[in-house]
Amino acid sequence: MPDGEQDTANRALLVEGDDDRHVVTHIRIRAGIPQFDIDPKSGKDELLKSIPYEALVEDRITLGVMLDANGDPASRWQAIAGRFREAGIEIPSFPQTEGVVIPSDPSARLPRIGVWMMPDNESRGELEDFLAEMIPGDDAVWPLARAYINGIPMPRKFQEGKTLRAQVHAWLAARKDPRQPGLAIKARDLEIGGPLCVRFTAWLRQLFGEPHS
Repeated sequence: MPDGEQDTANRALLVEGDDDRHVVTHIRIRAGIPQFDIDPKSGKDELLKSIPYEALVEDRITLGVMLDANGDPASRWQAIAGRFREAGIEIPSFPQTEGVVIPSDPSARLPRIGVWMMPDNESRGELEDFLAEMIPGDDAVWPLARAYINGIPMPRKFQEGKTLRAQVHAWLAARKDPRQPGLAIKARDLEIGGPLCVRFTAWLRQLFGEPHS
């Protein structure tokens, strides 16, 4: 391993894809949270399948899971809980507003576990709902981006129920230098000081930013 590079494989966060990875990476950097591995899977199905195996990786200290609620938060949560149960790990029956963090169990060789269901552990939605909360309240382009998407005539090309996602990407496309979400965080076009991102950052810090106990 090159000098200065950290081995973070024993502290990992599973996410659905590359956009999630870049968003978390730049939130982590701006918040000053110690480095951890972010493992993008190819969507929710692969992520869910990987949970029992990832939880039992030898020498793993911490495993986090970040998954979109989409249209059915209760069903998605039960799917996550079922996969952890396959590894002998019980998580709460319901999501917690501040995100779930379960202490490690050294006697059973089980890592610290964390679960965050996008956007806020309560609502239907996905990563873009979370990003929308990071747009500054006085941003002049955001109302225009929403109006543009809302004005597109039927039938629309984007999936039903994905209007906010389209609005966020229209807003991103209207930046001086159009950027992916993670780079918009790095450039401070998206802010990390709002209530939802502060909650998420606190969850990351609790999970990865403290020594393992």
